[in-house]
Amino acid sequence: MPKDDRLKISVLASSSSGNATYIETPKHHVLVDAGLSGIKIKRAMESIGKDINTVDSLFVTHEHTDHIKGVGVLARRYNLNVYANEKTWEAMMPKIGKIPEDEIHIFDHNKVMSLDDLDIESFAVSHDAADPQFYKFYHNGKQFVILTDTGYVSERIQKTIENADGYLMECNHDIEMLRDGIYPWPLKQRILSEKGHLSNEDGAHTLMDVIGNNTKQIFLGHLSHENNTKAVARKEVTQVLEDHDFGVGSDFKINDTDPAIADLLIAL
Repeated sequence: MPKDDRLKISVLASSSSGNATYIETPKHHVLVDAGLSGIKIKRAMESIGKDINTVDSLFVTHEHTDHIKGVGVLARRYNLNVYANEKTWEAMMPKIGKIPEDEIHIFDHNKVMSLDDLDIESFAVSHDAADPQFYKFYHNGKQFVILTDTGYVSERIQKTIENADGYLMECNHDIEMLRDGIYPWPLKQRILSEKGHLSNEDGAHTLMDVIGNNTKQIFLGHLSHENNTKAVARKEVTQVLEDHDFGVGSDFKINDTDPAIADLLIAL
């Protein structure tokens, strides 16, 4: 039987309640963020037929609880190598408890590191955290980008992430739902600011700027429970892309993400 050398992706959870993404190559099984409890991440892995004991590395984007809730537990229980930049480590350490020193790795933004058959590029984003960064993963000629928790997308980021095979793209809120919703005005201002979150419309316009011929899979991520729904996000993003003649459903597929159900393992 021929060896399966594809880059495999599963968005285990992506919302304001918790975030975790699983990435697999023949030599490495990694997580990006662990914003759920350890047991919930273990069960999410099982739902896609994967054993959390096979995970060797964990990449952290920033220190907000919905991205690090399970980091300490997973690192201690499964002996994971944990990667984050220095300021994120400083902000995160009081929240995650003590982990072995040999599991702590500094990975600053705008760098590329290699783990055998998996290359990872980090890039800085604009968010109200100590030093937030996200990642692009390369394997066997394929690229997967995770970009959530940013108030805007600079030209530098656009160039870094253009024409990837797959994206997990933030579509945090519907602007009108947020403005008319129950959040206090200071929180609404924070979400709408350049250090907040991308709206459905922002996410769609970012995709317009970066989608290329290689792009085949798009996940709509980090949806707010209060200010968005899967149906609204999909409708708004699809409409913007189709209005500009992008081939939704033919050239590439748009996937929902659901923090309660992780049943989709996609190979690029």
